[in-house]
Amino acid sequence: MAVDLARAAVPHIRPRVPFGQRLALPDGLVPLLRRIGWMLVSVGCFAGLWELLWALGIADAKLLPPPHIFLGNLAEQARFFNTAQRWQIGTGMNTGPSPAMAVLITVLASTGRVLAGLALAATLSILVGVAIRYVVLFERLTLPTITLLAPVSPIAWLPVAIFMFGIGNAPAIFMVFIALFFTMVLSTIHQIDGVNRNYINVARTMGATKRQIYARVIVPAILPGLLAVLRLNLFGAWMVVLVAEATGVGYGLGQVIMLARNTFNPSLVFFTITLIGLLGFAFDLLFRLVQRRMLYWLPRDAGSSLGL
Repeated sequence: MAVDLARAAVPHIRPRVPFGQRLALPDGLVPLLRRIGWMLVSVGCFAGLWELLWALGIADAKLLPPPHIFLGNLAEQARFFNTAQRWQIGTGMNTGPSPAMAVLITVLASTGRVLAGLALAATLSILVGVAIRYVVLFERLTLPTITLLAPVSPIAWLPVAIFMFGIGNAPAIFMVFIALFFTMVLSTIHQIDGVNRNYINVARTMGATKRQIYARVIVPAILPGLLAVLRLNLFGAWMVVLVAEATGVGYGLGQVIMLARNTFNPSLVFFTITLIGLLGFAFDLLFRLVQRRMLYWLPRDAGSSLGL
């Protein structure tokens, strides 16, 4: 009653209405805009701090060029991405595709290697992990070797990749695969061991066979954890493919970074790093959307613990 009297006495006072309702936005769009806004604020703070250090003279523009320098001339930086033609047939810097097309070719080459290696590693690791827990003999024959090879750094496999496949796409894909396969097999085994035994006991009570238990109980139960591990390995795949490309197994973003290092071009280095970061962020966002579609049975609150 007191609130109504106050509003009647002061006509210009209006009840507060949420922002989404004032603009008549859909319910799902408001959280998305909020997340995009905080993302822009986060990136803006980082870039602003970098620009401030440059303005104060703390960061040398020749060694640590601020964003307005290495992002200010896209065409100048993009022409250095013409590495595919020079790597293949030895043509000059000014021949071959246009700068925009060279950037697209380089990005697609690195992205294709990442996705191919990640898909192979994910598929085979899940199959091998399930087979290890499904067949005792297979476990005894393979698990000790997998545990032995899991700690080996992917860099140690680089000479093996070159010996086996030479240069091109195959060694880079092999590097991504070998960097993820062993740890994902062990993660699959750990996920299987952590399945709630009540689920298995209920399935047995209902007359399910061993194959049905694995196909309809265990695999769906471990899928949320496996997708979370796969999302983290997506970043690892990008790291490994850049190392493989930087050593000369094929053209790509890693080779561009090596070119920038050899020519002492910090602007090109940070331009390429920014491009890699944008690609990784876009793929991570797309992967999270796929996760939510696949794990439709999980409540929304459960996704935060899985990185969804």
